[in-house]
Amino acid sequence: MTTGLRYVYAVCRPFGTPLQAELRGVGGAPPALLHHHGLVAVVSTVPEADFCEEALKTHLEDLDWLAATARAHQGVVDALTTVTTPLPLRLATVFRDDSAVRMMIEAREEDFRRLLDRLHGRVEWGVKVYLEPEPAEPEPAAAARPASGRDYLRRRRQHSHAQEEKWQRAERFAHCLHERLAERAEDFRMHPPQNSALSGTPGRNVLNAAYLVPRAHSEEFVEMVDRTKDEAPGIRVELTGPWAAYSFSGEESAAEPSVESGEGR
Repeated sequence: MTTGLRYVYAVCRPFGTPLQAELRGVGGAPPALLHHHGLVAVVSTVPEADFCEEALKTHLEDLDWLAATARAHQGVVDALTTVTTPLPLRLATVFRDDSAVRMMIEAREEDFRRLLDRLHGRVEWGVKVYLEPEPAEPEPAAAARPASGRDYLRRRRQHSHAQEEKWQRAERFAHCLHERLAERAEDFRMHPPQNSALSGTPGRNVLNAAYLVPRAHSEEFVEMVDRTKDEAPGIRVELTGPWAAYSFSGEESAAEPSVESGEGR
């Protein structure tokens, strides 16, 4: 007989609007609401064979499994964001049973309530700035090739100087944009720049920031970002959201493989 563990997506306050009937979470299981002490843990049942501590160690090395689990996790959190203010928990947060989930709520109740009060009616917007990659240069014709080693080094220095100027221009642009956005946001988080080789996103990441914005002011915030997108040639601005306030909830992003195994043994 296959036993199940309780997978927890988020904690929130009670809400009246039902989630979509067709909503499915990790492993295709529908999410359920576990009420305790005036808070709600959004949970589903997952197979112990896949989510016990040993199985998770193996799964965390499987990028396809991670991607599917992260999409399902975030799908539930996104659905919650349309009806309430959720506090997303880390990817693959599992507990032995409902009693263990209740114990977790009681242990963190004060922090949950404080964060929910702070984040109520607010969403997270992500803004990234990239220095666009240069187009590949064609192979120079024989006549255009360096005549000597000294000529070659001179061209290399010129190219390096031009690249440094572009990088400095992109950094100045990103700094100015961040200052403008931070003035319109209640809080912000500066994340490390993404590695394009790992993310698959073209260009050099100059700014990778998250902004906490009142939902009522989100349209104005989005318009401000949109107006900057054509300000600087060779620089790309990307906006994502609105998200649950992952960066301000005290938890790791649901898209990152950070496992909290609270199995209540």
